Amino acid sequence: MSPSGSRYGPLVGSIDEGTSSVRFLVFAAKTAEILTYHQKEIKQITPREGWVEQDPIEILESTKECINQTIENLKQLDIDPEDIVATGITNQRETTVVWDAETGLPLHNAIVWLDMRTAETVDKLVENVRDRNKECLKQLCGLPISTYFSATKMRWMMDNVKEVKIAVKNKKCYFGTIDSWLIWQLTGGKNGGTHVTDVTNASRTMLMNIKTLKWDPHLLKFFNIPEHVLPEIKSSSEIYGYMEETSLKGVPISGCLGDQQAALVGQMCFEQGQAKNTYGTGCFLLYNTGPSLVFSSHGLLTTVGYKMGADAPVIYALEGSIAVAGVAIRWLRDNLQILKEVKDAKPLAENSHPPGDVVFVPAFSGLYAPYWRQDARSVICGVTEETTKGHIIRAALEATCFQTRDILEAMNKDCGIPLRQLLVDGGMTANDFLMQQQADLVGIPVIRPSMAETTALGAAMAAGSAQGIEVWNLKDVHAVPVDTFLPSISEDERDYKYSRWKMAIQRSLGWSITEEKKTSRWHNTLGPINFNDEGYMQETIQRSLNGILFFFIAGALLVIANRRAIV
Repeated sequence: MSPSGSRYGPLVGSIDEGTSSVRFLVFAAKTAEILTYHQKEIKQITPREGWVEQDPIEILESTKECINQTIENLKQLDIDPEDIVATGITNQRETTVVWDAETGLPLHNAIVWLDMRTAETVDKLVENVRDRNKECLKQLCGLPISTYFSATKMRWMMDNVKEVKIAVKNKKCYFGTIDSWLIWQLTGGKNGGTHVTDVTNASRTMLMNIKTLKWDPHLLKFFNIPEHVLPEIKSSSEIYGYMEETSLKGVPISGCLGDQQAALVGQMCFEQGQAKNTYGTGCFLLYNTGPSLVFSSHGLLTTVGYKMGADAPVIYALEGSIAVAGVAIRWLRDNLQILKEVKDAKPLAENSHPPGDVVFVPAFSGLYAPYWRQDARSVICGVTEETTKGHIIRAALEATCFQTRDILEAMNKDCGIPLRQLLVDGGMTANDFLMQQQADLVGIPVIRPSMAETTALGAAMAAGSAQGIEVWNLKDVHAVPVDTFLPSISEDERDYKYSRWKMAIQRSLGWSITEEKKTSRWHNTLGPINFNDEGYMQETIQRSLNGILFFFIAGALLVIANRRAIV
């Protein structure tokens, strides 16, 4: 415990492991002030189109580096690192790691949440389901069968990675999301590390029963995944173990939340009906439904919001998940090279006059909520001779706003109570132009806190309030200053813009098909043609004859018309 005479009182650390970087931040428990932090980017590996991997060792070593450097920062600030009484973890969800329990080494690169390689795995799983209904498991786990979630990634590795097959057979394989991987390694690894996860991360695997909060035997059987590879499910706020690695040896890890749930806590959405939207690599809107489970009829996910203690009640949430948000701007920078820096997006978008009707649907890995179409791919519509790079950048930013409106409309239908304001956080919220567009396109005030690190804050709050730590009182959390963006366009203009978005969505569907479907006949679907298909050839000949007949009749009519004109 921090000495009473310490300048800042007890401190709480927070490991924030996101899709693109790792950070370690230190908060003062009394004020929620960030004292210092260190950050390091994480590389993405793309061995094939649609495949996204990361090196689990790089994630681990970067985490250790961030912790150690932050401790050095504290010393430079003349702050005693011994004042750190606990550490929390928040992480990119659904990203899946499988490792050898004896050696501690990964058996494959981590498969990142937005990876699409499991599309055929999903198709095979639903083949024997009545009506091929991908939502057949929702009453058990709250989720549709999708490439997004961890179970399909684990199933793919068990089917396709020899090392994983052998380790599972020999019962020395551990499966986990990034939180499990880091907790196990940081608490001792192969020398007694704790193999655990929390309810928020477990609720994203498709393997946990959303009601009992335990691994479900029916779900395990459906995916054919043995329970012995899985971590123990804990609450979001309790002591899981003690650090054996880094400069924080002996400090308890006592908070764990998936990144979006951590932001829900960090935004202090503790009341039923409150919601927040986080803008990062993707974009995720969570709506607190309290202790009640709400199953969506409009494409949203039922998930665990948080459980702040082993004996605390579970709080649920409805979630709308957007796969592509900030990554679209990085794509414009790295692939199209129309941006030098991400920060240049704001002035270029603002100066695109007139705004035009360019619409960009960034469906690089399909569309998530509320559409759930893995066959969708990106389209840019409405391009004219006057279109500039500023218009494309503006359309990429507006795409996040339109997708947020998609989700809000679905939530309104499911819950019947429209949001009166939208709480926002995440790296993209620093862009004032984006925030104003968001307010304009959803028609409600957008509220941005002055302290943007709400995800890391949520993990610190969970760690600091855990039983046995208790330096952070969640009932006495002071509201932070905010910026408010009010709608500035008419409802008619808002609805017109949204109708153009819906038109573009329709044009994005059906572009990607699985290998199995590539050899099927061409029946007004988008995809490669099998030129050796007899039915296709007959259909093509018929279409050709129809075309020849059309031109023959048209030519005859022209001759007749010309003769009449001469007469």
